[in-house]
Amino acid sequence: MKKKFIIVGGGAAGYFAAINAAELNSGLEVIILEGNNKVLQKVKVSGGGRCNVSHACFTPNELIEFYPRGKKELQGPFHQFMTGDTMEWFENRGVPLKIEDDNRIFPESNSSQTIIDCFLESAKNAGVILKISTRVDAIEKLDNQYLVKTNDEEFIADYLLVASGSNTKVWNMVEQLGHTLVKPVPSLFTFNIEDEILKDIPGISVPKASVKVLNSKLEEQGPLLITHWGLSGPGILKLSAWGALELFEKDYNFEIEVNWLSKKTESVLDFLKSERQQNSKKQIVLRSVFEEIPKRFWEKFIVASEIQSDSQWAQITNKQLENLAKQLTQSVFKVTGKSTFKDEFVTAGGVDLKEINFKRFESKLHPNLFFAGEVLNIDAVTGGFNFQNAWTSGWIVANSVGN
Repeated sequence: MKKKFIIVGGGAAGYFAAINAAELNSGLEVIILEGNNKVLQKVKVSGGGRCNVSHACFTPNELIEFYPRGKKELQGPFHQFMTGDTMEWFENRGVPLKIEDDNRIFPESNSSQTIIDCFLESAKNAGVILKISTRVDAIEKLDNQYLVKTNDEEFIADYLLVASGSNTKVWNMVEQLGHTLVKPVPSLFTFNIEDEILKDIPGISVPKASVKVLNSKLEEQGPLLITHWGLSGPGILKLSAWGALELFEKDYNFEIEVNWLSKKTESVLDFLKSERQQNSKKQIVLRSVFEEIPKRFWEKFIVASEIQSDSQWAQITNKQLENLAKQLTQSVFKVTGKSTFKDEFVTAGGVDLKEINFKRFESKLHPNLFFAGEVLNIDAVTGGFNFQNAWTSGWIVANSVGN
């Protein structure tokens, strides 16, 4: 009689573990308990509907630097399965991947449905049983097994994987088994800002800005995007991930300083004085003198610096140039809340990492109880890193069950 491997939660990590466990161990009956009637919806919306599968970091020491929580714990696992293994896994199943200029990895099809279809076909071929619309109501530990009660039926699991993401109902069940849960707080979010300089120019982006949270050590660099509600882009998202706990404590009310050029104020001022000398007869508003700053945005800086838009360069005072240099390098904004990044939702929090054996992603409290993906207190910045954690943890669990 086959032993049962039950997966609670039908997310990316759960599917990856299920498929690999079924392929590696013919003596297992593998069952995914999926609470929704549509599968892999988080994969569906990820990467703007393209599924950012991973990131082109090919050494563990480099890869772990993108994880605000879980960095130390993932170093060993990444030596077992990481980016190159992920690419090979998908390509062996007829899903070619591509590395884009910013090192994010996507399917060549540019469609997350390709990844979903790959999982569903691989699961079917491996004999994985998928139970959709199956809500888990309780988990009880037996002697060396687990009783999983659902809205439909009960299952006895020889091996149990919790891969339910940030499902708080399942988290409560894990707590009842004796595990410590770190309270979830949002990670990867955009900043709500109402400021005249950002008004009416959504969609404008700056390629390399520096952002720091005032009165803290939080600082990041990267592209920024102006939105209808404030600021987004990789620079903001990285800051939100590293600052998830601190910004939660601030109730998402704080001030940031943005250096739109990532250059020193003094050097920007010198450059502006040089422009005044060389283009004295020209109107300052006619063109942005910094290629990083689009013209519509440049016009906003002119107004904010109290410079008349019809002024010629020769008419600009040193004081006005100093104001302009500060606007470009030391803009201060009041953040008054956050917004979820697109349809993606990542949390910091989950099962306390001290209670996990990361050689197997197994509970230190209960044998044959495993955790993978976002249910653990591991999260990353945007760019495919959260999925890489899902693939790595799922792979190691698959190789651990039955062994």
